Amino acid sequence: MTDATLDHVFEVTEQNFETEVINASLDAPVLVDFWATWCGPCKTLGPLLEQLATEYKGAFRLGKVDVDKNQQLAAMFGIRSVPTVVLVKDGQIADGFAGALPLGQLREFLARHVQPLDGADDEAEEVAAPAETPEAAVNRLQQAIAAEPERAELKLDLAVALAQAGHSDAAATELDTLPANLATDARAVRVRQQLELARALKDAPAQAELEQRIATDVADWQARDLLGVRLLLGDDPAAGLEQFLAILEKARDWNDGAAKKRLLAAFGTLDDAELVGRYRRRMASLLF
Repeated sequence: MTDATLDHVFEVTEQNFETEVINASLDAPVLVDFWATWCGPCKTLGPLLEQLATEYKGAFRLGKVDVDKNQQLAAMFGIRSVPTVVLVKDGQIADGFAGALPLGQLREFLARHVQPLDGADDEAEEVAAPAETPEAAVNRLQQAIAAEPERAELKLDLAVALAQAGHSDAAATELDTLPANLATDARAVRVRQQLELARALKDAPAQAELEQRIATDVADWQARDLLGVRLLLGDDPAAGLEQFLAILEKARDWNDGAAKKRLLAAFGTLDDAELVGRYRRRMASLLF
């Protein structure tokens, strides 16, 4: 690793994660590489990521997490295999992938999220272009899949677009057909989290009834959980996160650690970086 590479590559630990990844991603995207010393594909992917970090000259930083030394971090991100790469932008997970991609696909991945520092004019033109609606994206991707059915990554793009357009069942169907390497992609995980939160409210009591149950019994963890989901998906996500934190503080192991799972799912779906950062710190203070 050259001196130039060292400027943009750093080791992530449980101690510096909040500062160097979450907070730093508010200024520039952070690509987090979960790897292990015994992992063969990691030895192929790592140098390619470092090469790109040097080429981008600080447009993004590369954080490397040794999963054997930082098992809590790996668990927080739901890492099931290495290498897994997650892009953190504006305080939250923006994208990711599993496995060792070739250099060309890595460049394509970065191009979706990171603008080279010397490409400000191109970025301005891109921002000026009208945004594609979710329904338009669904139509475009369905046509692309019909033309190139062998491109499995298009199905993941379609699942994301379907979820954004409100077609939950169709999005779930697309997710179920993804190959193993894409099923653990960060975007796939995020969509599943969104769908799971929505499914939790099927046949759930109304908000007023849940609030009455909690007033009657402050330890009605099921009511708190459902109220938290209602508030999260409604117009008061902070109040929803408070319900999950209350469960985590008083009944961490309730329902197989459901409160922690809810919080992690919420962090992956919220767009408010400041809110996510604040509640992620509070969750960490209860866990560590």
